Amino acid sequence: MRYHSVMSTILSDGVWTRVDGDHDPFQAIDPATGERIDPGYPVCSWTDLDRLAVAGSRAAGHPANQDPTRIAGFLEDYADRLDARREAIAAMAHRETGLPLEPRLRVVEFDRMLGQLRQAAAAARDVGPDSWRSPIRDEATGIHADRGPLGGPVLTIGPNNFPLAFHAVSGGDFASAIAAGNPVIAKGHPLHPGTGAMLAECAAGALVDSGLHPATVQFFHHCRPEDGLRLIAHPAVAAVGFTGSRNAGLALKAAADAAGKPSFLEMSSVNPVFALPGAVSAGAEEIGAAWAGSILMGAGQFCTKPGIMIAIGDGSEPLLEAAVSACESAPPGILFSAEGVATLQSGLREMTDAGAEVRCGGSAAGPGSRFEATVLAVDSNRFADRFEVLASERFGPVGLFVAASGMDEAIAIAGRLEGQLTVTMYTGDGDDDAWDRLAPVLRSRCGRLLENKMPTGVAVVPSMVHGGPYPATGHPGFTAVGMPTSVARFSMARCWDGVAAGHLPSWLR
Repeated sequence: MRYHSVMSTILSDGVWTRVDGDHDPFQAIDPATGERIDPGYPVCSWTDLDRLAVAGSRAAGHPANQDPTRIAGFLEDYADRLDARREAIAAMAHRETGLPLEPRLRVVEFDRMLGQLRQAAAAARDVGPDSWRSPIRDEATGIHADRGPLGGPVLTIGPNNFPLAFHAVSGGDFASAIAAGNPVIAKGHPLHPGTGAMLAECAAGALVDSGLHPATVQFFHHCRPEDGLRLIAHPAVAAVGFTGSRNAGLALKAAADAAGKPSFLEMSSVNPVFALPGAVSAGAEEIGAAWAGSILMGAGQFCTKPGIMIAIGDGSEPLLEAAVSACESAPPGILFSAEGVATLQSGLREMTDAGAEVRCGGSAAGPGSRFEATVLAVDSNRFADRFEVLASERFGPVGLFVAASGMDEAIAIAGRLEGQLTVTMYTGDGDDDAWDRLAPVLRSRCGRLLENKMPTGVAVVPSMVHGGPYPATGHPGFTAVGMPTSVARFSMARCWDGVAAGHLPSWLR
């Protein structure tokens, strides 16, 4: 079944099915022009969601879904099918998000998506002693242990800012949950439904040829928020993986906690950068330009955007001026929606009311959902007085510069930080003592600590930690990027006590 015939349906138990209920369909909007994009896409009823959950439960117990080779083969075939439709999928994602086609979507993000799926396939196939399965054989007691699937479908919910590499039906959460042996119910994002339909179609084709249960991958576009929270609590659903806003993530966490379900949530981070005195003295202009470049990347809509720069010591004005100059010369960035523009405008008003000064930008621009590259500045005393407002994430091409007179002020700021995905420290000659004072405060407040590089890029390697303390994520014990570590999130610890060798998984025999 080709793409044009699946746009108004959902993938349910292996079949593209029209939804029940009479909810009005929704449309994507081209953020570059503000124009609606045909066609309309369906909003699920609770009956539809219940059907997905029940079918996913059947898939979880299917014998074929216990076969690592079949799972790996599906993931590899899926990646190949996506690659074959690279041009069309990237073009659709570009139209629906306004993100650059070249090289961002067609090359960089597309390759990352394929790489994750293929790394997940390798993780699924790996049954060795050092795999994510953590096999333990205790012959003396007859007690064995490992990690295995959760026993039900995982609900995955992706963000607006990575329509391929973090999509619910092709991104890291999806790949990790499948590699661990779980079925997935993927919720598409309403800002790029056409992209989701094309991705899901490729998954459906690969699923047919894999021999896995037809409900191993199911996909729907949208639902009422209350029905989505109800789905998390469904007895058949085993866990939820989410990347998105803090407000939505906290609502999902509350529903999952109330139902006793594990939730893996990446929510919010301002990713502060601390420029130590030696670095400011030797390379203020270079650091300022690098900071501006990171703010501008993806129109400031990266979860790792360094939203706050804390420059320590005298002589930091050139850093600020370099960032302002770079942002003044940049064209307005395209945000994903008019709602995003309105939210950013409201946030900037809160910041200026709290004492921050707009040094450049600060306004929406047309056509579509465009916003000027914006830099604000504030001294450390005012920043401390209105910390809750000024240290909040602003999703878009916006950065806040904070001038700190010395290390005591910087350490005080560090001590008030919430959990972050990343924290960066720029160092120069003579900064070793400053590092020794500041790093211990920052180390426990972030998943990834960087030195002398901006945090915007996230390498998909086993050593990567894309996570961090609450509220950057739901809890500090996992990473959403990096195989095979991220696979273990969607597994459970299992003990086999006195079980005959022939009844054990092959990796425990």
